[in-house]
Amino acid sequence: MTTTLLYNIGQLLTMDQHEGPVRGEHMSKLEVKEDYAILMKEGKIAEIAPTNELLNTEADEKVDCEGKLVTPGLVEPHTHLVFGGSREHEMALKQQGVPYLEILKQGGGILSTVRATRKATEEELYDKAMFHLNRMASYGITTVEAKSGYGMDKETELKQLRVAKKAGEDHSLDLVSTFLGAHAITEDYKDNPEALLDEMASMFDQIKEENLAEFVDIFTETGVFTIEQSRRYLQKAKDHGFDVKIHADEIDPLGGTQLAVELGATTGDHLAVATDEGIDQLAKSDTIGVLLPGTIFYLGKGEFARARDMIEAGAAIAISTDFNPGSSVTENIQLIMSLAALKMKMTPEEIWHAVTVNAAHAINRGSEAGQIKVGRKADVVIWDAPNYLYIPYHYGVNHVNTVFKAGQKLYQRGDLLV
Repeated sequence: MTTTLLYNIGQLLTMDQHEGPVRGEHMSKLEVKEDYAILMKEGKIAEIAPTNELLNTEADEKVDCEGKLVTPGLVEPHTHLVFGGSREHEMALKQQGVPYLEILKQGGGILSTVRATRKATEEELYDKAMFHLNRMASYGITTVEAKSGYGMDKETELKQLRVAKKAGEDHSLDLVSTFLGAHAITEDYKDNPEALLDEMASMFDQIKEENLAEFVDIFTETGVFTIEQSRRYLQKAKDHGFDVKIHADEIDPLGGTQLAVELGATTGDHLAVATDEGIDQLAKSDTIGVLLPGTIFYLGKGEFARARDMIEAGAAIAISTDFNPGSSVTENIQLIMSLAALKMKMTPEEIWHAVTVNAAHAINRGSEAGQIKVGRKADVVIWDAPNYLYIPYHYGVNHVNTVFKAGQKLYQRGDLLV
């Protein structure tokens, strides 16, 4: 382990002003340290102080940050990392205005990826997942949630979860795994979705025994799973010791936000059409809203999640790419930060909370990721930007200069160092 000193930092965001998720109006308050230095030792943050106090400290490497912005490594709380194939042919259907649920009925959408994922070997899925993790690292992401959900049979779901586990063991990024076997209704179960849920629930014990997932998720939506089905399934997951998440209120306002609160879910994800009642309940709960503007953007829908109403009501909000092959085909969390500003009217201060500390709490990593703090793992990003306002402002490009993961240089201007 090398000792590294980062000095001459223009703006430093430590994001350590709160112990738990940052809620409501507190998301708009950001402490900025100027002309600071960070000493990273044995993979952890050893000291944080003004540059003139640390400049003469002994270190194996000293990095002049040249007045650049420095932040914690970003946290990606909602991805569908492990999948086979791709769905570029569906773009024409989307351009013609064919609704996503109609594409699903035609055997496309999730079901197309299910066929490709079932066919793929573990080695093929692993290589693909590692490729996408490398790209995520290049955008400043150091911790990633990864869902299964493109098998919806026992063999393929376990294959996805095992691939994610191995990727997490082999890649420098930290992975948090979620079992999303209840992602859609396959042809085999179109007349009996309860049987599919029973089959997925029958895997809970094995998933626990093999330590393949921390969370269980479900897609609660018209034509997929109802509120009642979701309630029963997620309660079974909780009874087996899993924390739960919900794909909620993405297309139709079925009350998934309220269900997430009722069940004490760690997160309710999407929430694009959450109702006033849902937003009010979310704000009064410990459930974090994970908003996915890239999905709305890519599908061409006009309704983005009501981030302003949620924050003003007092909710804790995170944002994510929702990286997946059908509805948000990007690993670029920086683009999502810009969409959050432009389409959901979030302020830069709120956005930075949403991709660091709140995103970490959204995957139960609030004590490990999303903050630069003495004693914490040294996950740090140096940006080619003079200040924190610049990242969401200058959209569509990669602003990362250098990424440190656990104190080791992982990425630098186009070169991945794994």
